[in-house]
Amino acid sequence: MDFDTGLNKNNIYSSNWDVVVIGAGAAGLMTSLELPSKLKVLLLNRNKSKRSSSRWAQGGMAAVTRLEDSEEIHALDTIKAGAGLCDPEAVQMFVESAPRLVDRLLKLGMEFDRTSGNLSTTLEAAHTHRRVLHVKDRTGQAVVDFLNQQVDRKDNVIHQRGIRVTQIWVEGGKCQGVQVLDGPALRWIKAKAVVLATGGGGHLFANTTNPTQAAGEGVALAWRAGAVIEDLEFFQFHPTALKLDGAPSFLISEALRGEGAVLVDSFGKSPVKHLEGKDLASRDQVSRALFKAMQKQKVDYMGLNVQSIAVEDVEERFPSIFHRCRELGLEPLKEFIPIAPSAHYWMGGVSTNLRAETNIKGLYAIGEVACTGLHGANRLASNSLMECLVFANQMRNIELTDLEPSLISVSDTSFNKVNLRFSMNDGTEYLVQEIEKLRQLCWREAGVDRSQKGMQTALAKVKRDYQNLLNEPLLNLVFSQSKDVINGFDEIARRELNLLLDLSNRQMSSSLMLEACLFRKESRGGHYRDDFPTSVPFWKCHTRQMKGKNIHTRPIVDKTFLPKNL
Repeated sequence: MDFDTGLNKNNIYSSNWDVVVIGAGAAGLMTSLELPSKLKVLLLNRNKSKRSSSRWAQGGMAAVTRLEDSEEIHALDTIKAGAGLCDPEAVQMFVESAPRLVDRLLKLGMEFDRTSGNLSTTLEAAHTHRRVLHVKDRTGQAVVDFLNQQVDRKDNVIHQRGIRVTQIWVEGGKCQGVQVLDGPALRWIKAKAVVLATGGGGHLFANTTNPTQAAGEGVALAWRAGAVIEDLEFFQFHPTALKLDGAPSFLISEALRGEGAVLVDSFGKSPVKHLEGKDLASRDQVSRALFKAMQKQKVDYMGLNVQSIAVEDVEERFPSIFHRCRELGLEPLKEFIPIAPSAHYWMGGVSTNLRAETNIKGLYAIGEVACTGLHGANRLASNSLMECLVFANQMRNIELTDLEPSLISVSDTSFNKVNLRFSMNDGTEYLVQEIEKLRQLCWREAGVDRSQKGMQTALAKVKRDYQNLLNEPLLNLVFSQSKDVINGFDEIARRELNLLLDLSNRQMSSSLMLEACLFRKESRGGHYRDDFPTSVPFWKCHTRQMKGKNIHTRPIVDKTFLPKNL
């Protein structure tokens, strides 16, 4: 027992919590750091390892730190990249807060790369100025490790790994806590507020730069709870992921092109010379250009030439990329790096206001799982890592409501033993195969290039498979469990339940995404359709999805953002 906070670190079920934070990437860690110290905070991490999309972020963090740059220009770059769908209020808050958040990290002791004593910045796609701060080519890892150290020093925060949130508890329109799978036990945790910081959904696709757990779980949890979901059709496909037979997809940072690397096709020519920004055009434009060149030339990769960058600079600046390439037998200084577009970032997510609040009282969303209106139809490179910090910073002013009287048993020893199995033989193998088939389907029909016929067929299949899966007794038990019950599983059932949850959440998020893609009958930003290849003024609006309601639109936030000096 910590006598200063009253927290029992050996038993998280012995008391109710003020705030439960789901996810321990940059968004979840910064949220835990920013929440008032008087609050009891439980930080839940599904993984026992340190894996998160934030840790995989290579490029950096966007903020104005140079005299020749300005917040107004950063805003205009963001709005231009967003293809007409950025909410100006979100953009204004973000660009004005970003430099302050950099100062906050520096004062806490975070170390970014420097040149001649000044913060070093690089240029990335669609930025007009060098404003991306970095720690070599492993910025995300450095930020997450640093935030972890800071959170570990907070007496009011308990960080528990290996606990999976399976449902958000909502009663009377208020968030009351979460249901969790903790080892063999399925049980409930009471809390005055819950913060979703679960990351994105790149792993819904077969080709992705994201880790396995980035599979839209937060969107599925929020939708089932009754939260509003926005803009799921907008997915950013990073143009340059390593494409090598037998090797997992690996992000080749855009910062390489910012420093002078160039794209080449199978004939040694530029596949992006027709774009206004050429190699540093927006990611959606570059990805489509590469995809079309690959189709026309009947190849499955393009090349990235880094030989134009000074040798002494490139290896020191990008050690992780060079190390990974050489592990796979590639020598970037002598040959082109084989690359292809890969699912990278979800602009859509759980709809929030500028205080990170959802439409459900007591439920918040921060980071890639959220849709704040900042990114619009296409994220400006390196805005996302900073977005985690900016919106987590809003949690300093969180207002909590009192809990209803709890019916939860505090005993953690009396389990209701469950003797259930998945209905298929070789259950775990079958579920793993179904997940992979779904990923291939999403990549084929909802990837860089989309069309109505393919998406309609895919959506019908995913919905049918999801309904069939809901009939499984193991899964049904999760959604029907009483608040005062603790269910216990043997190891086989626990493994099968985890995979059932994985598949059902992926099916839910994939079907919502496909529905949004079919609904928007135009091409804009990260959403491109062969049958509707141009942008249409009518569709200059957000898409909204909510349980029990038909998909519909929301206008861009009305307040006009007028840069002060323009």
